[in-house]
Amino acid sequence: MGKIKLAWMVPVLLAVLIKLFSLFPYAVERYYSNGIYPIIGKFQRTVFGWIPFSVGDLIYALAVVYLFIGLVRMIRQMVQKRANRPYWWAVFKRTVIISLWVYILFNAFWGLNYNRVGIAKQLNLEVKKVEKEEIAAVMQILLRKVNHFDSLASLSRQKISNHSYLFEGAQASYQLLASQRPNMNPAPGSMKASLFGALGNYLGYTGYYNPFTGEAQVNTHVPLFIQPFTSCHEIGHQLGYAKENEANFSGYLSAKCSNDPLFLYSVYFELYAYGRPYLRMTDSMHLKKLDSQLVAGVRKDFKELKKFYESYENPIEAVIDKLYGQFLKANQQPAGKVTYGQVILWLVAYWRENGEL
Repeated sequence: MGKIKLAWMVPVLLAVLIKLFSLFPYAVERYYSNGIYPIIGKFQRTVFGWIPFSVGDLIYALAVVYLFIGLVRMIRQMVQKRANRPYWWAVFKRTVIISLWVYILFNAFWGLNYNRVGIAKQLNLEVKKVEKEEIAAVMQILLRKVNHFDSLASLSRQKISNHSYLFEGAQASYQLLASQRPNMNPAPGSMKASLFGALGNYLGYTGYYNPFTGEAQVNTHVPLFIQPFTSCHEIGHQLGYAKENEANFSGYLSAKCSNDPLFLYSVYFELYAYGRPYLRMTDSMHLKKLDSQLVAGVRKDFKELKKFYESYENPIEAVIDKLYGQFLKANQQPAGKVTYGQVILWLVAYWRENGEL
């Protein structure tokens, strides 16, 4: 009886303590995000970074197999009419205990970063209401940048298909950023091409961070020109920027430090794309004017990206998309998937503070 109580008390107590701690962002920032987590992250990247394939993908695959086997056994019990009250009570207890431990490990290894003060505080950025003139000014700069780097990037785009080139380039951009901001050094690196990238196209993801192994996963089956920024975004997650707008902004800060036009084009292409809905809401005519000034290569990439996403639309993706939006809302991102695009608000704040992008 004592062992059974302990099996319940330990995870429940730990889960409650984690939840209480998460309510104090400044404590999370100081003691976890800038204290314990960097040690955990470096340890994970050291242990798993040298392995040439994604360990995290294999863990998730095994978890899916485990769930599938459990579902089959449950159906068998029901068909054989052996699913009595003690059986369902055992299933319930096992599910709760497993869920508690997943919650504990997720937050201990990385998830508490959702509750930190964040990158805005570190950079002294005031992310406040944005005027339409400010959005327009930032979009004008992004237009000029993406047009400028298009011709340079298009000449060597196929280099991105080399995973080593892609991942080393992302690491190099962060090393350059770290010379200005030492706390943004991701060494040692741990970047992997997702083993299920083709499946990822149907599920709607371009990359993800695995908090249990510290690996930054990139879907290398998406158009080449968005992969550099995706790589920088996922490294942002490795550094402890859990919220999607923070990871996007971290990706921007690093990619713009790069000497590689492929990375520079990718970041400004993505940021221009994120900014379009905001400008459309405030001044749709001005957006049309800016879009008409995009050079042919950039317009072609926008068409290719749209066609790519449309070709993989399916009912399962819609469900996954909705569930992921709810996950983000449950983790301090009330705007759901719109959070990704909120990087444009951070960009305006950065431009307002520094006068450049």
